[in-house]
Amino acid sequence: MTQDELKAQVGQAALHYIQPGMMVGVGTGSTVNKFIEALAAMKGQIQGAVSSSLASTERLLALGIPVFDANEVESLAVYVDGADEIDHAGHMVKGGGAALTREKIVAAQSRQFICIADESKLVSTLGAFALPVEIIPMASTRLIRQFTQMGGQARIRLKDGSPLVTDNGQHILDVTGLSISDPLAFEVQVSQWPGVLTVGVFAFQKAHVCLLGTPQGVKTLTF
Repeated sequence: MTQDELKAQVGQAALHYIQPGMMVGVGTGSTVNKFIEALAAMKGQIQGAVSSSLASTERLLALGIPVFDANEVESLAVYVDGADEIDHAGHMVKGGGAALTREKIVAAQSRQFICIADESKLVSTLGAFALPVEIIPMASTRLIRQFTQMGGQARIRLKDGSPLVTDNGQHILDVTGLSISDPLAFEVQVSQWPGVLTVGVFAFQKAHVCLLGTPQGVKTLTF
């Protein structure tokens, strides 16, 4: 199976966690796009969605699924999103699509996090994928030095030759060379650095279930 077929497989499987009348948290990225396509079949049965990015909001609205502001919704039963990496405890690295801050907000608002990914995203230790960190631009040089002291190499993410600007008007550092053996401690440490808006380690908002796409079918991991 192609990676695109694996993504479609888990996107469809995530519908099993969606019940009529629900308000659904929806993440961002190519795997989530497959879930959004599948969710269109239930658009008349669910209340609507809270989205983690402008891109996902546009896709949802185009398919006729109402989108609500997070402040209009007290809580969400389910949040469905992908991951750049996920370990065997449900901790994740997220932010390849630059939506990590809003993803973490919607995840915190949800009672259950359903991660959908292909099997290549399952790792023993987080860190092989470049860690995204959303930052306030005036702190970029100092934060790059702090990651260097930690043993990493941080670079500002570019788009068309200029720093990428997130939906929140901020920049992204991508950090390589790290091995994150204690995701909870790492998230606490980096989150306290002045200028860091959101670190892309999801340890406190970890996945409860991961649906992994494999050539043999969807594998369900529960944490």
